[in-house]
Amino acid sequence: MGLFSFLKSAGAKLFGKKVEEAPVVDVAAENAKQSELLASVVRSSGIEVEGLSIDVDGEKVTVYGQTESVSDKEKIVLMVGNVEGIATVDDRMSVVVPEPESDFYEVKSGDSLSKIAKAYYGDPMKYPTIFEANQPMLTSPDLIYPGQMLRIPKI
Repeated sequence: MGLFSFLKSAGAKLFGKKVEEAPVVDVAAENAKQSELLASVVRSSGIEVEGLSIDVDGEKVTVYGQTESVSDKEKIVLMVGNVEGIATVDDRMSVVVPEPESDFYEVKSGDSLSKIAKAYYGDPMKYPTIFEANQPMLTSPDLIYPGQMLRIPKI
């Protein structure tokens, strides 16, 4: 898939203090700690990834491994990228069963899943398709925020 950009000031506050606030003495140790935190998020999602490896280099994350589907691969990119402090994700994962890649959409103020569904599919009632495509990252169709990246599957 390649390199994806994210809004580094938006997302889950997985790393605690913002990077700018935290005095880091050992950058390599901090990157390793963040790599393990991101890997634990992916493992806890229930998505199977063979050979999962995540490297953090400041604001850039590189993800390696193999998933069963493009859908799983895209969900992992979003889980890792929608974390505060992460600006880019370099996707180096492979898939067993190839399928068409989804579009990605950055949520803007005033957006809802139904509004996004109307824009992409012409039907606001197809919002469950977008919600399901972004689980487990999304826990409710009403809980999206500006700057968040969403997966918009082809239908």
